[in-house]
Order: sequence, then C-alpha cells, then structure tokens
Amino acid sequence: MGWLLSIGIRLTYPVLLPYLRNDLGMSLSTAGLLLTLLWLAYAFGQLPGGILADKIGEGTTMVLSMVIAAGALSLVLASSSVLILFVSTSILGFAVALFGVVRLTAIADVYPDKIGTAHGIMAASGDIGNTILPPLAGIIAAATLWQFGFGMFIPAFTIVAIALWVVVPVRTSESKAVSNTLSLQNIQKITTELRHPPITIITLIMTLNVTVIQSFIGFYPTYLNEMKGISAPLASGIFAFFFILGVLIKPLAGRGYDRSGAKRMIISLSSVSGFALVCLVYSNNLLSIMAVTILLSAMLGRGTIALSYITAALSKDVQNTGLGIIRTFYFTVSAMGPLLFGIIADRGFFDEAFLILATLSGVIIIFAVKLSPDKI
Repeated sequence: MGWLLSIGIRLTYPVLLPYLRNDLGMSLSTAGLLLTLLWLAYAFGQLPGGILADKIGEGTTMVLSMVIAAGALSLVLASSSVLILFVSTSILGFAVALFGVVRLTAIADVYPDKIGTAHGIMAASGDIGNTILPPLAGIIAAATLWQFGFGMFIPAFTIVAIALWVVVPVRTSESKAVSNTLSLQNIQKITTELRHPPITIITLIMTLNVTVIQSFIGFYPTYLNEMKGISAPLASGIFAFFFILGVLIKPLAGRGYDRSGAKRMIISLSSVSGFALVCLVYSNNLLSIMAVTILLSAMLGRGTIALSYITAALSKDVQNTGLGIIRTFYFTVSAMGPLLFGIIADRGFFDEAFLILATLSGVIIIFAVKLSPDKI
C-alpha cells in the first residue's frame, strides 16, 4: 500500500495537470518544470532514504516517508500560486522518495531467491494504484476542484503510516551495514562496487528508461487531449488503461528476468515500446490509439528488470546506500526530461518530442546488448 500511494500520487499530477494549468495559468513549459521539480525532489530523497534505512531501520524510514508526504499534501492543497505549488510539490517528492529505496531492499531481504518476481509483483501493485487513483482524482477534480483530487490522499497516507508502524519490523536487514559508518574505507568499497561495468551499464539503461517513462507519462493525457482531440476524462481513462496493462507486464517481466536474465528482456521490451512511440504519432483514431497504448505498456517492464539486476548485484552491506546513490543519479538526470519535453511541445513540436523518446528507446537497446546474457 505504501508503494501504491507513493507512485499513485506522483502519477496523479499528469492527470490533474490540465486543471492546474487552467487554475494557475501555467504554460506547457511551466507544467514541465513542475513535473521536473517533483522528480528532482524524488531523486534527491533517494540517498537520504538509503542512509536512513541503514541507520534507523527500513520500517521506521517507511513510516517517516508516509507522515511527511501527508503533511506535504496539505501544503499542496493550500497552494494559491505557482511558487507555493512548486515548493510543496518538491517536499512531497522528497518525502515519497524515502520509501523508494527501502521497499526494494526490504523485498530483497524477505525474498532473496525470487527477487525479480517479488519486485514485479510489488511494481504491479503500484500500477493498480495508478489504474485507480489518478482517474479517481480526475473525476473528483472535474466534479469539484483539483484540491479535492489531491486531498483524498492525505487520510490514505496517514492510515498506511499507522499500519506500517504496527506491522513492519523496525529493521528487515542485518543491523550492521558498511554504510552505517561512512569512513574512507567504506566509501571506497561502495565506490568500487558502483564502478563495476555491469552496474555502470544498467545504471545508464535505467537513466534512459526513467527519462522516457517520466516524459511520456507526464504529458500523455495532455497530448491525447490537445493533439488527438480526445476529451480529458477519456484521456484519463486511456492513461489508466496503460497502467492496467502494467499490472500484467511487470510480474511477467520479473519472471522473465528470473528465467532469462536482463539482456534479452530489456532488448525485447525496448523494441516493442520504441516502435509503439513512433506509431503513436501517426495514430489518429481511438481504436489505433488504444492498440498503440497496449504496445506502449512494454516500457513499464524495463524498470522491474533493471532494479532487480542492480539490487542483486550489490552486496548486502552496501545495498541500501549503494542503491540510494544509483537512484539519486538516474532520477536526477532523468528529471530534466519532462522540462525539456514541455519546452519542445510548447514550441509546436509535440509529435517530434515523442519521436525523440523512441530514439532513446533505441539507445537503451544498444546499451542492453553490452550486458551479459546471464542473470546476476
């Protein structure tokens, strides 16, 4: 439930973006900057989340994440200007980031032999939230105000915080980790692991993957509405359908990783989603757009594979902090995607922006070819 809310609130922003633009007078570029700030804050919270987990325990860090997120959302509701919205959104992004690293390492602690499948199931639970929560927020915003669309998350975060406090152990990993004491020797050990060639390659793949996904989901509902003439409620429904497919794709991708390794799966999924991004530009009726959306959902499986690969490759004593550093890097770099995408779209090149994403999918394939065919 914690991951469901963590990703659900972030994916609610694209659905409510048209309402925010109308109410606060934001251009596509400004809207892109809002999404970039959300993801930058999410990036900057990764390493602190990993360090906190090593020091105070995974369970405590999860609870802290949920509590801060509930408080940040209260500030979002009070936003009467773009500046206040930007600041409160940044706090929210940082808060939910604390949950991001911890849920991965906690799952790895509990299911060490089925890490790909376990990550796939957990990721799919997030897509269940993406299927339900953003469209529900859109319906509420259309019927009332956008503030009520965000407001429904506050009691949910509060309830989950209480549940995590009661159910999840303070610590799921061993009580001692290298990163608990950041001595020069320990920093060198972490750095050595992160410079291992397979880790470097998969980090680059994940950076491009997150850039493509964040840019795509950030503007897909708006693109369907403004470029394809689809109403905002129907665009939200197609957006939800995209994540319904993710519920199926992610567990299958995880099982594929457990059986075949990362290389073959990433190449296959990137080929399908890259082709679909090109087809999207030339799809001009509802039936073809729905068909393309099915193919586009393949991009949702890459993250499950890459995260499973990274988590398995890092040794236990640097896992939380190492994963935090990696996630900080790729979320920081990829956070610029929505801003650049919005600037390109604002200049009248909305279609071309999606073709750029297709090109990046091709670059992912090139990097994936360099991976070992064997699973770590």
